Amino acid sequence: MYENFKYIVPAIEKEINGNVLSGAEIAVIHKGETVFKKNIGMADKENAIPMTDDTIFRLFSMTKPVTAVAAMILIERGMLDFNDQLKWYLPTFENPMVLDENGERPAERDITIRDLLSMTSGISYPDGHPSGQAVGALWGMQSENYLKGGKLLNTKEFALEMGKKPLAFTPGEKWMYGASADIMGAVIEVVSGMTLGEFFDKEIFTPLGMNDTGFYIPEEKYSRLAQAYEYADGGIRPFTHFHLCLTDYRKPPAFESGGAGLVSTLNDYSKFVKMLMNKGEYNGKRILGRKTVELMTKNYLNEQQLKSVDWDSMKGYGYGSFMRVHQNVTESGLCGSEGQFGWDGWMGCYFAIDPVEDMAMLYFIQLAGSGCTRTVKTLYNMIWSSLD
Repeated sequence: MYENFKYIVPAIEKEINGNVLSGAEIAVIHKGETVFKKNIGMADKENAIPMTDDTIFRLFSMTKPVTAVAAMILIERGMLDFNDQLKWYLPTFENPMVLDENGERPAERDITIRDLLSMTSGISYPDGHPSGQAVGALWGMQSENYLKGGKLLNTKEFALEMGKKPLAFTPGEKWMYGASADIMGAVIEVVSGMTLGEFFDKEIFTPLGMNDTGFYIPEEKYSRLAQAYEYADGGIRPFTHFHLCLTDYRKPPAFESGGAGLVSTLNDYSKFVKMLMNKGEYNGKRILGRKTVELMTKNYLNEQQLKSVDWDSMKGYGYGSFMRVHQNVTESGLCGSEGQFGWDGWMGCYFAIDPVEDMAMLYFIQLAGSGCTRTVKTLYNMIWSSLD
């Protein structure tokens, strides 16, 4: 068993030697044990700082599954329900409008919590879509105020402003990746009476011992943050911009982004992954019930909604609770099992959990605009093809 693991490090070193990456960390968990883990290359190429077990990474969208778990905790306690209407918690989302290439008009129904968790809400990220352009001004204003030292909207304030912006389509009509997890973060704050960071710490991070995970990095740990890179002109160079209203992580942010704001280490996130693999429990601490984990790792999309899941990285997958869910092995070209689930982030952090084989993979890099790349799929097939 694990014969093909010998190909993992050479594949990553090829990327590093080709100036595509500065470094990476990878781990494989099988039947509750970490059976493979390597730190390869540099966390900071310019300053010759190697990848280590305590290197801190920007998770970006790998924040979303944490937000999903937080929502499920509230659902378990009867404080939230899949069919609750978003406007009950954030009143600016009442009577939503739709803006697309055909102009502006009233949406046919309100947004539900289910719509948020399945990314069928119609809530856009700032992009080229007409509604994405409409919300882009808000995201841009927040980033500009940060750079100029101006007043920043907090998580709830930001969500309430988003509620004044038009949707890309009537809720439930289709799937579209957007800011639903950020809005869910604000719902969690309203329902729990805590900030999102406080809720995460109390209900997830402290019980799991995730001591290096949060929305900011204390000064004594800041030197452990990996350098971010972007690929340009045939190689990598430091990435110094701020994306999706995120800051430099030096102090607690006003806007705690449930969609992209967390930092963590691979070791910390492995604890979160092991909790999901073990049906909601890790190291004697239960975060979720077994049936809740089974629910949140199902595909939520109906046949019509699945037609709009058109990313290359989503071929053969459905979606639910801010994660992809493997539906069709031959379509995806991945040799794992149907029912495998996980997600990735804009800076290249990735995880996948296969409940059938009790196997998981984590791959952490810091390269802007990466995520579920060809390399990730190659490593995935190396790992799963090693099973007897």
